[in-house]
Parts: sequence; C-alpha cells; structure tokens
Amino acid sequence: MTRLLLAALVLGACSQTALAQAPAYPNKPVKLIVGFAPGGAADYVARSVGDALGRALGQPIVIENKAGAGSSIAADMVAKSAPDGYTLLIASPSSISVNPALNAKLPYKPSDLQPVSKLTSSPLVIAVNPATGINSVQDLIARAKKDPGKLNFATSGNGSAPHLGAALFSQVAGVQMQHIPFRGGGPAIQSVIAGDTQVTFGTPPSVLPQVTAGRLRGLGVSTLERTPLFPDLPGMKEAGLPDYLIDFWYGFFVPAGTPQPIVQKLFEATQEAMKQPGVKAALAREGTDVSVSKSPADYAAFLAQDEKFWVNLVKSAGVKLE
Repeated sequence: MTRLLLAALVLGACSQTALAQAPAYPNKPVKLIVGFAPGGAADYVARSVGDALGRALGQPIVIENKAGAGSSIAADMVAKSAPDGYTLLIASPSSISVNPALNAKLPYKPSDLQPVSKLTSSPLVIAVNPATGINSVQDLIARAKKDPGKLNFATSGNGSAPHLGAALFSQVAGVQMQHIPFRGGGPAIQSVIAGDTQVTFGTPPSVLPQVTAGRLRGLGVSTLERTPLFPDLPGMKEAGLPDYLIDFWYGFFVPAGTPQPIVQKLFEATQEAMKQPGVKAALAREGTDVSVSKSPADYAAFLAQDEKFWVNLVKSAGVKLE
C-alpha cells in the first residue's frame, strides 16, 4: 500500500510538472479556414478580423481558402484537425445547419465542430445586371413570372445563405428562376457583372462595392425595413414583399474536443478583436454588423434555435443538391 501511494504521488507530481512545462497556448500561428473563394463575404470578414485576432492572441492568423461543396470541404477539414486550437473555421449557416439538412452523407457532423463565438450578422442584397432593365423588386417578380426559368441567379454555392435566400424569395413571390452555383461569392458576383447570369441574392461585402461602382443595380435588402448599413435600398415591406425576411451570420468554430481553456481564450480574443474600431468600421463599410456572442455556450444555444429556421426553409422551399 505504501509503495502504491508513493507511486501515485510521484505520478501526480510528474503530471503537474508536465502541465507546468507545457507551452502556453498559442505558441505558433493559428490557421483560419475559409470555405469559399477569395472575394466573397466569408473571406472579407475573415480578413477584416484576422489581424486584430492575431494581435489579441499574440500570434499571426494565417488565412486559407478551401472552397467547394458549399463550404463542406472546409468544415470537414477543420472537423478532422487536431483539437489543439491551431485550426479555426469561419462558418455560416450553410456549414452548420443547411449542408447537413441537404446531404445525409456528409463526411462530418455539426457536432464535430465546437462553437466559439458568433461574429457578424447582415441581410442579403438583391441585385441585378443593369442591362436587364430591372429596376425594382416588383420588376424582378414581373420578369420572372413573364419568363419562368429564364432568369439565372448566381450564388456562392449549393446550400449557401444566398441560395436559400433566393429559394425563399421564389417561394414567397411565386416565381421560378434558375440557380447557378459558384465556389464563392466573388465568382458569383463576377458572373452577374459579365451578364452570364442576371440576378444575385448576395452578401453585402460581395455586392455593395459593385452597386456603388454602378456595375450592379441594387433592388433591396432582405430585412423588412431599410437598414442604416445601406439606407438607399428599400426593405422588403417597402418593396412590396412583406412576407420575405432572411439574414445570416458568420462565426468561429474549432474541432470538437478542443480543451475548454483554449476555447475560452479564443472567445476572449475574438471579443477583443471585434471591439476594435478598425474592425467595426471595415465591416460596416461592407454592410455587415458586429454581432458577438456572450459566451461559447450562448453561441451554442443560438445555433440550436437558428438551425430550426434553416432546416425548415430547406424543406419548405424544396431545396435539393444540384
């Protein structure tokens, strides 16, 4: 018994020594994985926040774009990464709620990703190529009803918030348009500018610079009322579609099993980064509100409720993998 007690004491002392000698987190750069191509909203938010997050953590943030499959490739990569806090995912509802509802054979489950914090919230912007001659939401509905299936709308991918936003619009307005998915918001917007597609239900960072430059015509925002972020565009109530409402968010996730102290440190660093005036200003310029969680548990509770909206939308709008 004495020998067992002595062995236990020695083992405990060794464990405490090992913990004391373990390098403090983080002691090397942190990868931030973006599930869409450069130029879209996810990429813009990641790059707007990245430097400030790196300063708060004391280590550089290295942004990597892993586009494809509506952000599922990036989500799967992070889900299968070591749960050590050095691989971070910026995700939207598509990765967490929509893709699992669309595809039961995904290589990851939402539970494989641990929430850290919500970052932003913003509406979608409905915009068209000016050459279409469409000048309002009601014009868009009239054209779509006149030529069912002839208008092509570009999105950042199957199951993305823009895809679901357009599906809900078609359902509420009673119109039929053709979906053309791309590997990110940037390529989708470029297709509308080029005239290869005619319409987009895009994220503000992707759309607003092109509206300001005159390369796209903004028709409205997916909130019911006008928003101070872009006061020149009508909300859906003013545009004559009061039953249409949708917005989306971005947030940080790490692999499930990441130690709670690391999750908490990432959360606190995120809080610090999102409070920086430069970050808020950069996001506001592109029509995005800062909207952070109170805690990782608060974010998890929000996700549980938010999932119901997106899953119900997938079912009611009949959205399928294409």
